[in-house]
Amino acid sequence: MKLASVTAVDQVDSHTYSADFNDAWTIGNVPHGGYVTACFQQVVRRHFDTTLRKQNQPHTITLHLDFLRRTQIGPATFTVKDVKLGRQTSVIHITLRQDDREEVVGYITNSNLDTETGVSYPSGWAINPAPPPTDVSKLDSDTDHLWGERKAWPFADFRKANQRNRSWFPRAGQHSPAIVDQWLCMRDPEDRFTNDNLGFVADVFPQIIESFLLGGLDSYSVEFEKNNSAEEQKARMAKHSARMWYPTLLLNLDVKKALPAEGVKFLFSRVQAKAIKNGRYDLEVIVKDAEGDLVALSHHVCLAVSAERNLAARRKVDTGAKL
Repeated sequence: MKLASVTAVDQVDSHTYSADFNDAWTIGNVPHGGYVTACFQQVVRRHFDTTLRKQNQPHTITLHLDFLRRTQIGPATFTVKDVKLGRQTSVIHITLRQDDREEVVGYITNSNLDTETGVSYPSGWAINPAPPPTDVSKLDSDTDHLWGERKAWPFADFRKANQRNRSWFPRAGQHSPAIVDQWLCMRDPEDRFTNDNLGFVADVFPQIIESFLLGGLDSYSVEFEKNNSAEEQKARMAKHSARMWYPTLLLNLDVKKALPAEGVKFLFSRVQAKAIKNGRYDLEVIVKDAEGDLVALSHHVCLAVSAERNLAARRKVDTGAKL
């Protein structure tokens, strides 16, 4: 089940698009936030390929989404407003609605990364602390001596979307509970990462808060998986922590590089939280490719709440009321 197929959208008219959120790409009962973001990116791609084709601006360079309410499995409607059409960049606004509810809104800026020109200087920036070096050619066979694949993630029955990708973590463990380094690819061996699904890449990772909830138990370490059977893993996880849900309030994406049109198999991400307080926390996500080039930066604001909030019946919302 390729990501491109489950995020595909249909054009209803020049400024309206429809999608059907797939129940295999959910966290609990709610479509995964990165999956929804990738659907937004498909709307943007389709809009600039059709309605705004003359702009010749196929690449999203910035994206900002506010998640107002829970989304749900099934039909979704995206309405686009052309906010500013320019020679170098153009900005559109998109509203996602389901059952007459306004659920996610966003501003997206597009340009053309292939024709972009201007001053360029080396900044000297590097990820700190540095992740272990990687032989990307050995990831698929899980023979890199510094990186190991985590075959199964905790609470996989609740987090079905996380079963759609494969991930490799440092065999020696992460730098700290608030940092996650990973290499990832899609589970479908023919699926590839492109600029049109970077929103999914920026939102698929182990949950940092669980490093703290589990009392120091590294539930995402390769050693934890190797030393515990599937039944033992489930029992230990259940003993240490109740299921949690980590809904995204907002997600920003800053794209730095145009990936090849055919896509790439592997991408690296560094995920780090700077402040976790009163059930609210931030995430910085750095995405790099196998050549070591910076592909994208992403910032999230998230909540940490009981999974019951995810599974509870939806209350009727007065869409005219102030939030």
